[in-house]
Amino acid sequence: MGTIDRLAPSGDVAIDYDRRNLSLYAALLAADDAGADWRDAAAHLMQIDLAEPDAEKCWRSHLERARWIVGDGLGSALAVFGTRRSEIIAE
Repeated sequence: MGTIDRLAPSGDVAIDYDRRNLSLYAALLAADDAGADWRDAAAHLMQIDLAEPDAEKCWRSHLERARWIVGDGLGSALAVFGTRRSEIIAE
């Protein structure tokens, strides 16, 4: 599935993967808010091959992670993203 993981991270701590994918998360949220079809977002924003059996699951997990980051995970994200790269929680 390219440069993104098959599933977004889970858990209640932001990690470096989240930092690296903030722009993707923002784009996914914007597309979802605009009512875009998940297939368009997955193909264009994530470069997911829609023939992949887990394509929708991948898209959904990243959208859910994006929602978590801007909601309940904001405190964790700010704490982790405010540290130096060498101090970031490893994946």
